Amino acid sequence: MRRIAVAATLVLATATPALADTLIDNVDGLTIDAKGGIERLTGIVIDNDGKITQVLHRGDKRPARTDYLVDGKGRVLMPGLIDAHAHVMDLGLSSLVLDLSATTSLAEAQARIAAFAAAHPERPWIIGRGWNQEKWKLGRFPTAAELDVVVKDKPVWLERVDGHAGWANSAALAAAKVTALTKDPAGGRIERIGPKLAPAGVLVDGAQALVEKIVPQPLPAERDMAFAAAQDMLLSRGVTAAADMGTSIENWQAYRRAGDRGALRIRIMAYAGGTEAMTLIGGSGPGPWLYDDKLHLNGLKLYMDGALGSRGAWLKAPYADAPANTGLPRLTPAQLRNLMSRAAMDNFQVAVHAIGDAANGAVLDAVGELSETYKGDRRWRIEHAQIVDPADIARFGKLGVIASMQPVHQTSDRTMAEARLGPNRLAGAYAWKSIAAGGATLAFGSDAPVEAPDPFAGIAAAISRQGPDSEPFGGWQPQERVSLDAALAAYTTGAAYAGLAESRFGRIAPGLRADFLFVDRDPTLSSPGEIRQTRVLEAWVGGRKAWSAPQAMDRQ
Repeated sequence: MRRIAVAATLVLATATPALADTLIDNVDGLTIDAKGGIERLTGIVIDNDGKITQVLHRGDKRPARTDYLVDGKGRVLMPGLIDAHAHVMDLGLSSLVLDLSATTSLAEAQARIAAFAAAHPERPWIIGRGWNQEKWKLGRFPTAAELDVVVKDKPVWLERVDGHAGWANSAALAAAKVTALTKDPAGGRIERIGPKLAPAGVLVDGAQALVEKIVPQPLPAERDMAFAAAQDMLLSRGVTAAADMGTSIENWQAYRRAGDRGALRIRIMAYAGGTEAMTLIGGSGPGPWLYDDKLHLNGLKLYMDGALGSRGAWLKAPYADAPANTGLPRLTPAQLRNLMSRAAMDNFQVAVHAIGDAANGAVLDAVGELSETYKGDRRWRIEHAQIVDPADIARFGKLGVIASMQPVHQTSDRTMAEARLGPNRLAGAYAWKSIAAGGATLAFGSDAPVEAPDPFAGIAAAISRQGPDSEPFGGWQPQERVSLDAALAAYTTGAAYAGLAESRFGRIAPGLRADFLFVDRDPTLSSPGEIRQTRVLEAWVGGRKAWSAPQAMDRQ
């Protein structure tokens, strides 16, 4: 027998084959049904392959014999949640580098950088992430000089919270040979200062590669450690599967090593970070699902533009707070079509990052054109779809484009979005309900580590349009709230559909993998604030307990 669960009762085997391996019983369960509504359940039966064979409802007869019985003790059971857009390895690596995401001022960031450098004198570079000049209320980007004050004897490279800008000190700029003579690369911008237009210290979008190409890369052992940490972080939040956006060959190898060791505890739907990685990983096509449906290369991730915070999102009209700037298209229309076509011809799924309304319009144009050539179930994806021209909203449903969106971005970004766009251009901002009403599938995620990989915070934001402070009163652009059923679906069935996995996992139903959670409250009976406070007690993947909270069983 290969599964022994806490609180499981071993039933003596007989000569007659057992009807099923495990019965999870006495639960207050819920799942999304085939029509997108809530189905209540009281137990599930799981076979030796970790698949659900029977869903039990109140009054249903239980199997006469099972190998194991798990008494749920009346706890709430729900499907494992799916993060439809995350950067799994980056989430893990963020635990190994300097984290500035909690800093609220430049001075606090400088203090943390200085302390980190003093604590790690052996490191040739100081590497970190998470800074946000908007959160600091700085009114501008930080500079290399402000980094030099605290670390000048070694290179420093710090990613902005959204990953679309990097902050370098003078030593890093010198090591990368970035000078006043260095031209802005296509799809990127070097922030400059003074009459000689010297590099100021921040490189936006495509310009980040000028420094990133010389930054020391993690060793395989460090990636393995980071991935183990990422799995714990995801499972502890109730995430049993994630779409990994921008998978590199090095990250894929780390996932394979974990699978070979039996240490792959979550499901990963990978989207390669460029056509080179796509070919290295997949060869001539996506290939099979591996490790009992825990790892699969779905397709290709592309970038059409940058982010609002660094004013790299490509807009149809200039930024309200920077009238000379409309953002940074990172691909020409021809380049976008060529890359999408390159993937589609080998049946790879295509996911394109688009935040600004011009970027979203350009991707929709490309999908409309390519759909004439590449027929069938392509499931084109737009990642983020944050600012959409209202005239383009209906095109998501018409073209069958999946809207892969992150609800917490709206609560984090709302004041910045108002400043960047002005009050008259918010109608298509984070327009979840309108996009879904047009017939498009919503798939919700976190963009971790940009935001915490917390689907319960995302559900609360989706149904309230409010942040953790319950502001603003009544919700921001409240007409775009979605129902609780729709929010749960976007984190389960919608995200599974977006990841080509709806026949494998995503809800509690016969034939699907037994991925489920025990949580401390019923989301259907909770306020948005209470949903945010949800504690995951246990996370099960494929019928096996993959994670449990410390002493969770003793707290019932």
